[in-house]
Amino acid sequence: MRHRRFCVTALGAMLLAVHGVYLVAPPLALAHPLGNFSISRYAGLRIAQNGIELRYLLDMAEIPTFLEIQESGIIPEVGHPSLRGYLDRQTVLLQEGLRVEVNGQRLPLQGVASEIVFPPGAGDLLTLKLGIVYRASLEAMCTDAPCHLHYRDSNFPGRLGWQEVIAMAEPGITVVQSSVPAPDRSRALTDYPAELLSNPPQVLEAEIHFRREGSPHVVATTGTPHPLTGQTLGTGSSMTTPRSAFTALVTTQQLSFSMVCLALIVAVGLGALHALEPGHGKTVVAAYLVGTRGTPRHALYLGLIVTATHTAGVYLLGAVTLYLSHYVVPERLYPWLGGISGLLITSLGCGLFLRRYVGESQAHTHVHSHAHHHETIHHDHPSPHEASHVQSPVQETISSRALLALGVTGGIVPCPAALVVLLSAIALQRVGFGLLLIVAFSVGLAGVLITLGLLMVSARHVLARLQGEGRLMTRWLPLTSAAVITVFGLAMIVQAPATAGMVQMRL
Repeated sequence: MRHRRFCVTALGAMLLAVHGVYLVAPPLALAHPLGNFSISRYAGLRIAQNGIELRYLLDMAEIPTFLEIQESGIIPEVGHPSLRGYLDRQTVLLQEGLRVEVNGQRLPLQGVASEIVFPPGAGDLLTLKLGIVYRASLEAMCTDAPCHLHYRDSNFPGRLGWQEVIAMAEPGITVVQSSVPAPDRSRALTDYPAELLSNPPQVLEAEIHFRREGSPHVVATTGTPHPLTGQTLGTGSSMTTPRSAFTALVTTQQLSFSMVCLALIVAVGLGALHALEPGHGKTVVAAYLVGTRGTPRHALYLGLIVTATHTAGVYLLGAVTLYLSHYVVPERLYPWLGGISGLLITSLGCGLFLRRYVGESQAHTHVHSHAHHHETIHHDHPSPHEASHVQSPVQETISSRALLALGVTGGIVPCPAALVVLLSAIALQRVGFGLLLIVAFSVGLAGVLITLGLLMVSARHVLARLQGEGRLMTRWLPLTSAAVITVFGLAMIVQAPATAGMVQMRL
């Protein structure tokens, strides 16, 4: 019996271990290095004898770029006349969120150069890189004592991305103390270090103490750098945007009937491969169906709920992105969805564990007292009815609410790649095709969960035939599966706040 208990406990531990990497560090799988939702910011402060120069850079991923193009009405072609007015407006608008103070006095910033490019992203969507050079005069300040420079960026509050500030000094300036380094780590948002993508810097303020050396009237002869590259005009990036096979489907050139069918088949396969990666509640589905008297019908029911929930989730997030992004930051919904899923799973697991533990204990007490009563009367000659009553296992019905909760948690958090497909389809005026691709992708995802469920149901039946309806099947296996579900739900709750500060979520 101890050996059997150990095996069941080991099975539960293996289920958790297989998906432990998902709970601790979700894998990277998005097109833009910082995620499809990200807006990265970079501020390069250069202190000179006659003033302060601020080189301010933005790197918008596919989704915020899509929204920016839709709202501003610009034509995303370098050199197009619509971009000049846009850059002028952005220079003023972004300046309002930038604060440069010297000894407590705010310095007025003046835009002296600006530049914008549109590197290609996933699904034929564009990304946006914008650079602006601001300057502020020091005039006669800080001539006799060390100066205190304070910088703060309040643009795009709540948006995820790489946030970096550096500070450099021209000849004639001595930096006494600085809260930010002089060298940068991203080469001005052109080469993000892979080891920092899971935990990008979040620096939006800087405190610098410096003093002038020599005459304050000595003017540095440095010219104005190009905003994006700092040297010469270009794309502003030495990185190539990773491609996604799913997002590439929506850009298929010829949409003949045969090509559409082929694209849908490929989308189903990609959805299945996506489901094989950590996540999507596979551990919970397996644990639940192993620990209950699940049937193939229950496994099919779970798969259908996942398909409907996942598809609806993508459509809903797409609507939020298109129509409510001014009020709700779309990527901020992911931690809430993950937390809600964790609460549902934890509640389900705790309820199952308590019901199985208390129910089995009551049944055991009832059977024991009933058997003892008849033993006293018949002196070790129980009737066949009494013997079957003693050996009957505790029956557990499959709850429709539990199945619904499992299905919802498996599909409630939409895949960011599916959202990119939806937006790309809108941009390419292929909305119907994009919607079909998302449904096909969800079908592939659900097919894996259905197959897993059928395997778990079959495995339980095989185990029941080999072991019989003894304590292993009626008590220890159900209790272990309930414990696995509870621990998995708690891990999801713990992980949810962490995803609020990450942009590489694979959901």
